[in-house]
Amino acid sequence: MADRTSSTITVKAGKSEIMAVIADLPAYPEWASGIRGITVQETGEDGRASRAELTFDGGPFSDTVGLAYTWEGDDRVTWKLVEAGSVVTGLHGSYSLAERDGGTEVTYELAVDVRIPLIGMVKRKGEKRIIDTALKGLKRHVES
Repeated sequence: MADRTSSTITVKAGKSEIMAVIADLPAYPEWASGIRGITVQETGEDGRASRAELTFDGGPFSDTVGLAYTWEGDDRVTWKLVEAGSVVTGLHGSYSLAERDGGTEVTYELAVDVRIPLIGMVKRKGEKRIIDTALKGLKRHVES
């Protein structure tokens, strides 16, 4: 899973406000297209999710996977697959936040592996669609 896809967007809000939205995993279906539900299974000392179950509808397929989260304050969160689904066999992602003039730059990186063989270009195109949709939804949700 060395190849990752990433994209960046600027949101007119501070890091802590944006990270609060990102950390509210059960609210993802309200703003993250394709996410059907997230159930937090464990939390860390900071009260943020350390393990969660994610159910998504990815267009041609749906799946439920288990994820482990690592939080670095309001600067970064990473997640990795700890329970494969019926389709998804590998997943690693992150949100990184950096304050810029007038807002915060949010970078989303994602790498997904699936049981179905895909050409690299098709896989990256799918990852890019997921990332861009999530970033636009996050921006709309935070700025509204």
